[in-house]
Amino acid sequence: MHVSRFENYGLELPFGDEVLSEAGKPVAGTSFTDIRYQALRLPPERLLENLKRPYEPKFSAGVWFFGAVSSRFHLPYKDEMTIEERLEVAGEMAKYGLKAVEAHYPWEINEENIHLYKDLERRHGVRVSAVCGIGGDFRQRDAQFGTLSSPIKEVRDKYLQMTIRGLELASELKALAVCWPGTDGYTYPLGTHFYDMWDRFEAAMAKAMDEVPKVRVAIEPKPYEPAINNIYRTTSDGILMARDVEARLRNPENLELLRKGHTLVGLNPEVGHVRMGFEDVAYAYARVMREARLAHVHLNSQPLGNYDQDLNVGVVAPETVEALLFVLRLYGYTEYLGIDINPERMPVQVALVNCFNAVHLANGVIDNLDHEAVLDCYFNPHRRRGKLENLIAMARAEGVDTEKIIPIEAVTS
Repeated sequence: MHVSRFENYGLELPFGDEVLSEAGKPVAGTSFTDIRYQALRLPPERLLENLKRPYEPKFSAGVWFFGAVSSRFHLPYKDEMTIEERLEVAGEMAKYGLKAVEAHYPWEINEENIHLYKDLERRHGVRVSAVCGIGGDFRQRDAQFGTLSSPIKEVRDKYLQMTIRGLELASELKALAVCWPGTDGYTYPLGTHFYDMWDRFEAAMAKAMDEVPKVRVAIEPKPYEPAINNIYRTTSDGILMARDVEARLRNPENLELLRKGHTLVGLNPEVGHVRMGFEDVAYAYARVMREARLAHVHLNSQPLGNYDQDLNVGVVAPETVEALLFVLRLYGYTEYLGIDINPERMPVQVALVNCFNAVHLANGVIDNLDHEAVLDCYFNPHRRRGKLENLIAMARAEGVDTEKIIPIEAVTS
């Protein structure tokens, strides 16, 4: 394969290839793993190694969709489930590949029920990958004008303290702290003090992180819903927010980690949110990895634009799953693939099996590709006209390994 080499003029990273041996390993003294490898500019030979290496997805799932899911249009179609019942289902799903659960602080996971999650890990090996809801309880009435960005001091102070407690819980569980600021944002652009909105949120988040150092926060951007316009609408907004919060950190322990190139504010992009904003999925995730900020991902299906649908993985635009897995494997992603869906008309076990199978099938397509030929098409496009399209079509036509496919009958009566 001929490659036109070049000098990557001006690029300076605070680390080199030595971080490859630390990829995905816990960072000593912190609650997070080493993802610095994501930012490395690897030669084609190493990229090929990444693509050819067998990829075993690490699935996690949000306990929020295990039982009845509320809607502004209709009553729940399912019966409510207690946290104990939801975690029992998670334990049952471990044999099908579920490695972790995610839960919102304080209404799904808190100081009073943390023992249930620890027991889940002890009995089934299913840990907590992410403590969500960091930044404030967006369901509450006093959050209607925002949480950490609220112009009302009492509200902002309340959610600052809640953020600190959530980070403490994430630290105890050695979990990621995910921030989806659902009600922070604005309704009308005319009359919005944008600098103030962003500054308040970022200053409060940085202060909380300095109070509870060595915890990684991941922002989850979304264009809209429930806020008419979310405070961080797109993937690029999330990256800018991450940089801005890190620039405010002052705790020496946090600053030392930043000096070594570790990300303290990453992203947890959701496929649905990315497509709501008319972004290309693989491009958006690669953008995040380029800065070593892809701390976690949320998978589902979503038409371009539209309201947030949280459909099963691979049902709409399945080619985006293939392209995303190609990018994740190309750059060596080691973190969790989080399932974030709304299976309101089907048992959660069935929905999870559908999503696991969709990922395995898409991964099989990537396995089927002639990886060297695919990269050759990129490096020598003038000599390989039409070759990539044929490679993709043939990879889809070739039989994939079905041993990992879970029969839906296994979780239905």
